[in-house]
Amino acid sequence: MSELHWKPAHELAAMIRRRELKAAELMAATIARLEKVNPRLNAFVALRAEQAMDEARSIDEKIARREEVGPLAGLPFGVKDLDDAAGLPTTFGSKPFRNNLAKKDSVQVERLKAAGAIVLGKTNAPEFGYTGFTKNLVYGVTRNPWNLERTPGGSSGGSSAAIAGGIVPLATGSDGGGSIRIPACYTGCYGIKPSNGRIPSEATLGMLQWNDTAVLGPLTRSVRDAAMYLDATVGYHPADPNSLPHPGISYAAMLDRLPKKLRIAFHPDFGEIVQHDVAREVAKAAEVFKGLGHQISIIEDRIPDVARDWQRLGATQGYAMLQHMIEENRADFGRSYLSGLEAAARITWRHYGDAYRRRSELNDWCRRIFERFDLLLTPTLPTEAFAAAGPPPSEIDGKPLRDIMCAVAFTFPFNMSGHPAASVRAGLTDAGLPAGLQIVAERHREDLVLQASYAYEQARPWQDRWPEI
Repeated sequence: MSELHWKPAHELAAMIRRRELKAAELMAATIARLEKVNPRLNAFVALRAEQAMDEARSIDEKIARREEVGPLAGLPFGVKDLDDAAGLPTTFGSKPFRNNLAKKDSVQVERLKAAGAIVLGKTNAPEFGYTGFTKNLVYGVTRNPWNLERTPGGSSGGSSAAIAGGIVPLATGSDGGGSIRIPACYTGCYGIKPSNGRIPSEATLGMLQWNDTAVLGPLTRSVRDAAMYLDATVGYHPADPNSLPHPGISYAAMLDRLPKKLRIAFHPDFGEIVQHDVAREVAKAAEVFKGLGHQISIIEDRIPDVARDWQRLGATQGYAMLQHMIEENRADFGRSYLSGLEAAARITWRHYGDAYRRRSELNDWCRRIFERFDLLLTPTLPTEAFAAAGPPPSEIDGKPLRDIMCAVAFTFPFNMSGHPAASVRAGLTDAGLPAGLQIVAERHREDLVLQASYAYEQARPWQDRWPEI
């Protein structure tokens, strides 16, 4: 069954429904693959292997009785350790929560299970998703299957390592500043950050989140897999006051309906430094759309700098959630995370006002872009994957970065603006590591992002090349 570990989710699901493959066979092969590669990757950090096997056998029995099973029936998936899966710990990658056992599933996990998917376990994440690489004091460092000395990104790094390492075909992610797209880029997976509220979230540690920059979404091997994931998880839920109504369409059914002759903007750098071979691969990837008959325009419109504002909005929410625990658990929090939390105590209403004024400037910039263009293309990240334990790069091609946030210059602006954005594999750098092309559309146009991603994937498929660990 070793050939199963690179198949995309939609193919595996179809094989199970056609009775060409038993869900129990797939689960057994998945667990065997996990036992083989996870000790080197540290992608999964908590397991429910026996229960998962029992649930897979139950699905096989339903199929044998010709009972209805969901579109994701029998597919093993990983749950990011910021997301609840009943009976498994949700540690948030933070020592004070190492014994925090989830009593119920999150909305996202509940809906994936209702579609027939099976929780295999939890995937690693940095402390409360704080960094773009995956390392914490509870479970340690997660490594990139393409090069074990490099990071799979963050904060959904355990999920991306599990996908690119051939362990599971689906994994949950969340994205507050690039945390789906960063790991998708660094491991060559597909990841999409939907619009705020497209997949419902809920209170964290008893507190509703007021910062609307963080959203939920998938990491997968193919675009169709992500579309199926969204089909299973989107739609209003009363736990999330900002959740959107169901879009009334199937994303998977509409993948091949990309409109013709789109107006597409390509911004190669946002005025920042981009690693030379990343820039090369991204430019080649953008040219694919020209070959598909679309109009490509290179733009140089300077995007407003909202890096500090993004940091302040996130930090104050984290501090409000955890400040009552800091003194008692000071020694257990990671140093850099604790430093960021405590800095938030000095943020005032003046900072918040300035942040929302600059956010308005960013909104106006995006409005002008999408008045002229249907899609915006950028690099996903300006570099290839850096060292597994960090820190992020302070220079690119020998040139110093003006700010640490320049290492993720292309992702966090679209968390601040709320536009859906995805990362597709653009190619490989000179070191043989994945580079990513980011595809952005107007708010609530996940359908267009998915269609453009799918058209690119058909023209330039990547599923036939994955790393040997």
